[in-house]
Amino acid sequence: MVAMSDIGGELGWLQHWYEAQCDGDWEHEWGVRIATLDNPGWTINIDLEETSLAGRPYTRTDFRRSDSDWVMTKVSADVFQASCGPLNLGEVLRLFRDWATTDGPELE
Repeated sequence: MVAMSDIGGELGWLQHWYEAQCDGDWEHEWGVRIATLDNPGWTINIDLEETSLAGRPYTRTDFRRSDSDWVMTKVSADVFQASCGPLNLGEVLRLFRDWATTDGPELE
């Protein structure tokens, strides 16, 4: 699990990734959505269409450590989709960052 102090780093990286996609067109149709779930937890959808990540293979993850400590991620139809427990948002953002920066351009 990612410590709370690490979330700012992952969120900061995601902000830079999002900004890099914005070209005057992409942001009008695609984007990043983070919302809460009622069980409780988070859901994250990151559009990959028209990015360097479009079409890239992704290995689905599914970790259930407890009722409140869980992560599920996949890519479907060029959307990185994740659901996770209430304290796993940073972990999901780290999974996306690790995948996005492996064998591809890295943003620092």
